[in-house]
Amino acid sequence: MENTRLLLIILAYIGAARACLSLRTDDKWRPLLFSLTNLAFIGIMFSESTGKRRAVVFLSVYLALVGVHYLVMTLFSKREGWLPWLAFFSPIIALVLIKYLPFVWEAPLKSIDLKADGFVGISYMSLRLSYLVLEVRNRVVEKPTFWQYVGFSFFLPTFVVGPINPYRMHERSFRRTDREGISTGRSAMRIIVGVAKYQVLAPLFNQLSYSGLLLDSYPHPPSDLVVAAVSYYLFLYCNFAGFCDMAIGVAGLLGIHVRENFQNPLAARNVRDFWNRWHITLSDYMRDVVFTPLSKFFIGRFGIPTNHAIGLAILAVFLLVGIWHGVGWNYLAFGAMHAVGVAANHYYTVWLKSHGGKRFKAYNENPAVNVVSVVLTFSFVTASFFLFANDFATMRTILNAIRW
Repeated sequence: MENTRLLLIILAYIGAARACLSLRTDDKWRPLLFSLTNLAFIGIMFSESTGKRRAVVFLSVYLALVGVHYLVMTLFSKREGWLPWLAFFSPIIALVLIKYLPFVWEAPLKSIDLKADGFVGISYMSLRLSYLVLEVRNRVVEKPTFWQYVGFSFFLPTFVVGPINPYRMHERSFRRTDREGISTGRSAMRIIVGVAKYQVLAPLFNQLSYSGLLLDSYPHPPSDLVVAAVSYYLFLYCNFAGFCDMAIGVAGLLGIHVRENFQNPLAARNVRDFWNRWHITLSDYMRDVVFTPLSKFFIGRFGIPTNHAIGLAILAVFLLVGIWHGVGWNYLAFGAMHAVGVAANHYYTVWLKSHGGKRFKAYNENPAVNVVSVVLTFSFVTASFFLFANDFATMRTILNAIRW
């Protein structure tokens, strides 16, 4: 889709969505019109990129999945026993079937041209909808009506790559849009910054990353591997953070609050701090849904000491993070590497606190320690993205091209 046409579609979406949100909050048509607006423009974007026929097919499947989950959530989210978990896992099961087990359904549905790579945004939607079950279950929010639910599920700015905005924040803004608290000028500038990252900086860094620099069948010195590794990290940051900037900016123009997803991750001083700054909404989801209940389970059920229970929970969380990012052993290896990094940081912090006493605070505030920590963390994350960026065959090709 050419940039000018995409810009016109986004501007039209902003105008249509703002018109829906300008209706009175007690207007029963407001959620319906807002939902249909988001669905219509997602359909237009699908149609522009994949063709009208595939757009109709994929949008129909999305609506069917969302409808089934809404029914399951309505029936089971507030029941006793294991039934609420059926509601929680129903979007996760759909994600697993679509993303990791496509051979189960691709062949029988070949005639309608349905393939796993067409399900854009399914990973983010699944996490948003599963978390909504917990919000309803824990009475953080009231169960949404069907059209409130559809409007949240298909909210265009966060549909493709997040952030994984919780329903409570979305609904609070939808119920009463905050156009005064969210500056129009700041939102517009956020979009401009996002476009600069996504359209200008990311492509430049990508030209110097693994695919752009090293996969040319020529030998390269080790310094080129360093350049490619750093460039890929910067490419990934500009690409992902730039898209999130645009999403948050567009949502801001509508008066809808969306959670931040990045907070200067390049300045992280350890791997745990990195995940508090990088893909923040995924980190928060994993903390609430996996880490906290699992660590409590290890402590309560097996009597594992707290520090070791935390270590085991960290391992589980980051293996899941690796698997969630993609199909392939390299993603699992990426998750395992970060599991080791975060667990090592956890045990190191425990050791420092037990041996440092009053010196622990001074250690954390030492400028030299901070510089060394940031450099080591940047190096670790850069190395880990070698696993994220390449499958094992490509890794071998790259390493064979380096003349040590």
